[in-house]
Amino acid sequence: MLTLTSRRLRGTARRVFGWQQLRPAQLSAMKAVMKGRDVLAVMPTGAGKSAVYQVPAVLLGGPVVVVSPLIALQRDQMQSLLGSGLLRTAAINSAQRRRDNDTAWARISASSVDVIFLAPEQLAKPDVTDRLAAVRPRLLVVDEAHCVSSWGHDFRPDYLRLRHARERLGNPPVLALTANAAAPVRRDIAECLGMNDPVEIVAGFDRPNIRLDVSAFQDAAAKERFVVERAAVEEKPGILYAGTRKAADSYAEQLRSLGLSAASYHAGLSPAERRQTQDRFSSGEVDVVVATSAFGMGIDKANVRFVLHASVPGSLDAYYQEIGRAGRDSAPAGAILAYRRQDLGLQRFFASGAPDADALRRVAERLRGDAGAVSATRLRAECELGATALSAVLNLLEETGAVRTGRDGSRFIGALGADGASAEDDVDAVVQSALAVHSTHLKLEQSRVDMMRGYAETTDCRRRFLLGYFGDSVPVPCGACDNCTGAVTKPVSGLRSERFGNAGRPYKAPARWRRWLRVGARSDVAAGAVRAAETAARHTGDEHAYLPGVRVRHDQWGQGEVMSEGDGKITVLFKSVGYRTLSLAVVTDKQLLVALPD
Repeated sequence: MLTLTSRRLRGTARRVFGWQQLRPAQLSAMKAVMKGRDVLAVMPTGAGKSAVYQVPAVLLGGPVVVVSPLIALQRDQMQSLLGSGLLRTAAINSAQRRRDNDTAWARISASSVDVIFLAPEQLAKPDVTDRLAAVRPRLLVVDEAHCVSSWGHDFRPDYLRLRHARERLGNPPVLALTANAAAPVRRDIAECLGMNDPVEIVAGFDRPNIRLDVSAFQDAAAKERFVVERAAVEEKPGILYAGTRKAADSYAEQLRSLGLSAASYHAGLSPAERRQTQDRFSSGEVDVVVATSAFGMGIDKANVRFVLHASVPGSLDAYYQEIGRAGRDSAPAGAILAYRRQDLGLQRFFASGAPDADALRRVAERLRGDAGAVSATRLRAECELGATALSAVLNLLEETGAVRTGRDGSRFIGALGADGASAEDDVDAVVQSALAVHSTHLKLEQSRVDMMRGYAETTDCRRRFLLGYFGDSVPVPCGACDNCTGAVTKPVSGLRSERFGNAGRPYKAPARWRRWLRVGARSDVAAGAVRAAETAARHTGDEHAYLPGVRVRHDQWGQGEVMSEGDGKITVLFKSVGYRTLSLAVVTDKQLLVALPD
């Protein structure tokens, strides 16, 4: 029997947005929002996360503040709401003219806006939070909430300021939305945002309509040829991710030489050029967007038929999010990774940036010399740091416990155990502690790269490996990855440009090419191997003590949480060193892990 709240939510969804049904996860999250609870919702890309705040926004009777990481994403979300006719939107961001921001503020102050979009950097400004507090927001939405977590793959320092911004806004309920957050990340998000006993809605991570394929290469030129050929013959439209701007431009040019409508997208292009590419892709004028990781967040295009990675992403978190942009219409789609182990060195380079010890010292000394709180504005000016650099420094100092940030700014608490030490020694201890915190973060990031390599090189079910990384599971064989179906990928050669004139229409490869790209069925031998591996994993010993979700302790690595178990191995996420994959037989025989009570 439907409750009154459920009927109101479903009725609003139909009347305002034209949605005839709400998914169970959507409805559960909306009901918790309407009760004023903090909510953490984890839903796969395409599962309708935005609807969780859009429908309640019609009913809450006050403005909803949405923190969104990209201005392009804010623009897309605003445009999607304009069609409803009953939700009034506004955005405050640095890309708008001052006159447009002033107009938006006038509407907000006059209570003429239902949904307000901002970047996290805006909420770090006291004048912004003061003006928002005056209109008493009814809900604070944190989109792409994994950016809050230091465990997350796309960590954004300014997201950690949101807890303080929430306090300045009068502590409205928080709705945190993300497509990918395993249990440890969810706990980190709740803690970082100061969520009070949040309702967790986890819709699951599996996208069974997306087939997973990996093709391995030793030679860079061979890999490049494969990428071009595969992008050419896959059904359109599609997204090709490249590791660098130069590679994105090169792949786009090669695809255009075959007669395809292809465009590159990266930070080296002007905002107008990026917007034009995105709009042309959304409208169907472009067959393939060749992009760096800057493209895709918030893209609401349901019929993307493939996502092809020409370079190895830095983590399975990023890979999962990017392939999730395929097949949002639930029709079959493909996720193809062109893998070359040497490319992992580039990702390790991206993950190895070191903090500025001098900047840490300048900020710590400035705070140490003031008995009260120091505002971010003063710190930026006096320590000669930009807003992003200052946020990163303050976050590290806060993680050491030496600095605390509140409504009035940041203040120095002192190095732990440094009572009686001189000011110089105190600051030295804080800086060293902050560098140690960063070292721990770096180990985690490097472990993510290792897990990405494990996915690319596994001979087990790729879907089980990928979902196990997030603490989810799937029956094997999944029937939709190259390892489970025994498919053999063959490059297509001899393409002639005149055969690919597409003019924006989906291109269907000739039957012989489709057969080359999907050869073979799962053999009895392969099926038997998987069954044998499953049986071995289930009879190694006391392996049930290490099922996903169990918290454990290792003598050297400390506390962790089991993320996945299968094929005779377990993967554990440790706080100190990140992801580690261990032999279940060795763990059991040597008693390497101790299961901790809940």
